[in-house]
Amino acid sequence: MLEWAIYLVTAMLCVALLLNLWRLLIGPQIADRILALDTMYINSIALILLYGIHSGTKLYFEAALLIAMLGFVSTVAFCKYLLRGDIIE
Repeated sequence: MLEWAIYLVTAMLCVALLLNLWRLLIGPQIADRILALDTMYINSIALILLYGIHSGTKLYFEAALLIAMLGFVSTVAFCKYLLRGDIIE
């Protein structure tokens, strides 16, 4: 039962990643594109965690944590650049 749930959620996350990619490429404003990129980070983290559950190893959880930290820092940097024009003051 868990095997089918993992496959179903993986398919749903792949569809969500494709929709986020579409919003990233055709977003009307830069804020929409930044939000789509942030959501793509979250979806990729979920896919990595699902693969870690499926394979039964703990290594993928650490990789998901690293991607989460990089995603947060890059989103903050993009937003700061959007608001002020500079990342470092």
